Amino acid sequence: MFDQTMTFSVNEDKEAELKKNLTVIYDALVEKGYNPINQIVGYILSEDPTYITTYNNARALIRRIDRDELLQVLVREYLQK
Repeated sequence: MFDQTMTFSVNEDKEAELKKNLTVIYDALVEKGYNPINQIVGYILSEDPTYITTYNNARALIRRIDRDELLQVLVREYLQK
């Protein structure tokens, strides 16, 4: 039937979902007139969800993201050349 091995990675799937959610959060902040970078950094440093708007369910999304995982992805992406 299939002669190639299929692989599955939870980490890649989780990272893709994190990026998708972070994009939704970023877009919601832009649409509401906030500086999204400042607001997201404020949230990361304080873990205070009030830095994130409730518009488009952004605050609920940010609360589902593990900050350690988020920082890991951000540093990895930043250092990729």
